[in-house]
Amino acid sequence: MTTTATSTARVAPSMKRSRLLLIGYFATLGVVMAVWGARMPAVRAAADLQSGGLAVVLLSAAAGMVGGLLIGGRIAHRFGSSRLLVLPAVGFGFSLVLLGQGRSLLTLSLAAVVFGAFHGLLDVGANASAVTCEQAYGRPIMSGFHCAYSAGALLGAALTAVTAWLPHDLLFAAVGVLVSLAAIASGRTVRAAGHLDAPASASPGGEDEASLPRRSLWLLGTLAAACLLCEGAAVDWSAVHIKDLGGSETLAAAAFAVYSAAMAVGRLCGDRMLVRYGHVTVVRIGAGLGAVGLAIGVASNSIPVAMAGWAAVGLGLSTAVPSLISAAGRGGPRAVGTVAATGYLGLLAGPALIGALASWTSLPTALYLPVLMAAVMAATTRRALRP
Repeated sequence: MTTTATSTARVAPSMKRSRLLLIGYFATLGVVMAVWGARMPAVRAAADLQSGGLAVVLLSAAAGMVGGLLIGGRIAHRFGSSRLLVLPAVGFGFSLVLLGQGRSLLTLSLAAVVFGAFHGLLDVGANASAVTCEQAYGRPIMSGFHCAYSAGALLGAALTAVTAWLPHDLLFAAVGVLVSLAAIASGRTVRAAGHLDAPASASPGGEDEASLPRRSLWLLGTLAAACLLCEGAAVDWSAVHIKDLGGSETLAAAAFAVYSAAMAVGRLCGDRMLVRYGHVTVVRIGAGLGAVGLAIGVASNSIPVAMAGWAAVGLGLSTAVPSLISAAGRGGPRAVGTVAATGYLGLLAGPALIGALASWTSLPTALYLPVLMAAVMAATTRRALRP
């Protein structure tokens, strides 16, 4: 404990200010994504979309995001990750305003591509800057940044609940304008935070993954995809699971809230656990907890047990993605972008795959897929996260 205190004391005040700045950016990401997701039914109704049309809009956002992640990694590698904070955040807020104005499949899809692209750019900027900040601290702090995202998402969900009477386009406009103005206001602080830019690789090929073997890079990406598949299952299927067990609409909606709260608590305590026990141990045990907890929850016909299973997933996987991003950071911003992009493929494809399996078998059977993914994470974490 003395070593940790000494390490913290030696961190420059400018880096401490940058840490607070990044916490704000992560929280902003969470707020915007929660507002967008929670008002999805209103977006669908305003454009008179069927399920297939809404799927096109969501796929458009996904395509834009993956492109933003990959391009953002290259930009951050060449110009520095702090360049991907202010302008992408302004664009992120502005694109939320555009989404609120969409009244057809075409306009919504185009706005979704822009929204996803700015999301991807900002995601790389925030995570790559957070990696540099963590390296300056000399101890794990990445989980705290992702905790800020979870807290922002809970705040965004609460905001949509208390403004349910407000037309979604007005809510999107208000939140989007506030996000853009806040990003502009942070410009001076960001310009002074050039220390967040990781040095470019000196490798002959100019690839910042040079310090991270390609096999390790793709292993990290695969585990990120496995983890985010489990998260996607919780987002899209936890409420359906509880409803199928006979739960009320309120209980069904509470399933995701229980999962989110458990993940937020895990991330709040995650950095201390990582300092004390190390990334490999914490992530392995957490993934094992998620696998066993969800397996028991799926096998049971009891709603409380099923709720506990989803809570186990949230708590168990809370430190996984932050740890994988930290490990990818050894390869520089492009490696962070590559791992994030690969991971989001799991988030996007996982829920659809679970739906397909459920149509062929049953939802409880299909939910053993995230159980399997969590078990794979527990088995392979040591190889992926070893220094």
